[in-house]
Amino acid sequence: MTDTVTRQTLSERTDAQIREVLAGRRRGVRSLLLFAGPAVIASIAYMDPGNFATNIQAGSRYGYSLLWVVLMANLIAMLFQALSAKLGIVTGRNLAEMCRDQFSTPVRIAMWVVSEVAAMATDLAEFLGGAIGLALLFHMPLLAGMAVTAVVTYGVLLFEGRGFRPIELIIGALVAVIGLSYLVEMFIAPVAWGQAGLGVILPSMPDAAALTISVGVIGATVMPHAVYLHSGLTQNRAPARNDAERRTLLSFSNWECVIALAVAGAVNMAMVIMASAAFHAGHPDVSEIETAYHTLTPLLGGAAAGVFLISLMASGISSSAVGTMAGQMIMQGFVGFRIPVWVRRLVTMLPAFAVVLWGANTTEALVYSQVVLSFALPIPMIALVMFTRNRAIMGDFVNGRLTDAVAIIGTIVILGLNVVLLLQTFGVPIPGLG
Repeated sequence: MTDTVTRQTLSERTDAQIREVLAGRRRGVRSLLLFAGPAVIASIAYMDPGNFATNIQAGSRYGYSLLWVVLMANLIAMLFQALSAKLGIVTGRNLAEMCRDQFSTPVRIAMWVVSEVAAMATDLAEFLGGAIGLALLFHMPLLAGMAVTAVVTYGVLLFEGRGFRPIELIIGALVAVIGLSYLVEMFIAPVAWGQAGLGVILPSMPDAAALTISVGVIGATVMPHAVYLHSGLTQNRAPARNDAERRTLLSFSNWECVIALAVAGAVNMAMVIMASAAFHAGHPDVSEIETAYHTLTPLLGGAAAGVFLISLMASGISSSAVGTMAGQMIMQGFVGFRIPVWVRRLVTMLPAFAVVLWGANTTEALVYSQVVLSFALPIPMIALVMFTRNRAIMGDFVNGRLTDAVAIIGTIVILGLNVVLLLQTFGVPIPGLG
């Protein structure tokens, strides 16, 4: 018996301990930590370098006035990540697999293509962000930073083969680094907390450019690949054997979603607040990550600039690894096959290398990649609402009327913002937006 226990992997031990909790034989605060993991991994998508780019622009150009957009996006994210986790727990199928089962082949293929484009846009932001952080922190060429980021990310992904727990702990540690970094920034930056509070609760849209940044903030916060991924992370993690276990797992999952995404939301708000406090009054033109770093040094000191880069590097590496995991799950779910991880990493890295070799502005590329994500986002959101409100699929765990209504409103908000941005792009005048 001792030898059997010794040979158990970390994931197997975690699974066995979760079974003890579900059976009522294990209790306490430490038991709650066994259920932490899926939402923590999903939350990294809400703190990726795309968030850095959009939040820096939001804070430097518009001060605290777009904080309400960050809050709204985070609340929508909480709901949809909880619904995604619920789909995986209740049905044992992930969102991409459900799309393959429920939709016709042309629709399924179209959804897969859009999802793959979104995955490449995601990796553009994540990969470039990690590379920029490395390049600035260690004074190396950007291409060298990209190469190092690629190697480190691939190393993180190798742990996925050891079960669910090691990768959860690695991503959780990197989330902690990002969170602690911005906690430090809040003590360094001269924040006007009263103005920040008003920015959270009073909606405003100063001009048309603010709308573009707002849609980018939403695209960087409510991520399509994270909506797909969460259901895949919960579907086989200590799968429920009866409805009682499903209810227990859902309860823990909902709490984890709230806590993990509240942390992610706080980090996003801290990014905007830091950019506003440091740049808005004297440097409102700061819009690039590199410029932000070089401007932070004389304004707030080398420590603030160094912490900023450490958080950016941790964000890029962790979110790039998670994006690759999501891409693999999306492909397998929609079309039923996988490709080697190194092949997917190579393919999804190509746009980032193309941006750098082309000489394009990297921060602008990050922002526009988030706008692309916002346009791709309604597809998984609509599918998720359709499935979780369907009693034939969810049984007794079908969405309640309030949940259903809020999910539909959230989807309409995203669609509405995208339509307004599209009209703005084609020069159609929009009342109230200059």
